[in-house]
Amino acid sequence: MSTKDREELMHETIRVGEMTITFLKTRQETHNTLEMYELTMPPTGRETVPHAHRDEDMVVLGMNGVATWTVDGEVRQLRPGERLVIPRGITHSMKNLHDGIARMICMHTPGAMGPEFFREITQYIYEGELDMVAISEIMNRYGITPT
Repeated sequence: MSTKDREELMHETIRVGEMTITFLKTRQETHNTLEMYELTMPPTGRETVPHAHRDEDMVVLGMNGVATWTVDGEVRQLRPGERLVIPRGITHSMKNLHDGIARMICMHTPGAMGPEFFREITQYIYEGELDMVAISEIMNRYGITPT
């Protein structure tokens, strides 16, 4: 593999509040069939906005640490080596209540958000505060319903 090929495979790390997202495969690279990214959450205890994906199924693989997910009202601990499947339309959120960083691989099929969603959303997170009007508009544009 040439240096140019390796550079094309590398994606920037996007900071969304205290989380980081690094795409491994974008929807553009897979012709909208899949997107896959690494997500890390520090141990802040802050929950993501509960939401549902209208047109995407999601699979999350636990890599390091423990993340607390709420899926359709059920609280689950996602540990290394475990898998969580979230069908489209199911409300979910996550937080890290533990001491270490939680790291996960997230896959969406088909791919519909891409890095551009996370770049847009991060503009409306101010020192821990959220502009929910702007965030809701962005989420809806990418097929995500805040709940």
